[in-house]
Amino acid sequence: MTPAHYLVSCAFMIALAGMAFNRKHLLSALLCLEAMMLSLYITLSLWTLQLDSAVMAIAPMILLTFAACEASVGLALLAATSRTHGYDRLRSLNLLRC
Repeated sequence: MTPAHYLVSCAFMIALAGMAFNRKHLLSALLCLEAMMLSLYITLSLWTLQLDSAVMAIAPMILLTFAACEASVGLALLAATSRTHGYDRLRSLNLLRC
């Protein structure tokens, strides 16, 4: 395992741990999710560069497009939640009631 792969794997694990243990606010959960997507993007880009495959060259851009869509939906949910409830604490939100 190269040092770049090790660092990206560590970044993904740290973001996953942050998502699992720090579930207080919706914004912190979204930031951890974005860190996970960024590490997946870097991993997929490194993998494509190592394979020298023209077929897989579009895969990182597709992942980046989905990450941007996920971020926009997450921010829209954050704005709607903050507008209706006045806060973004995950533990006190009951999504079945909305």
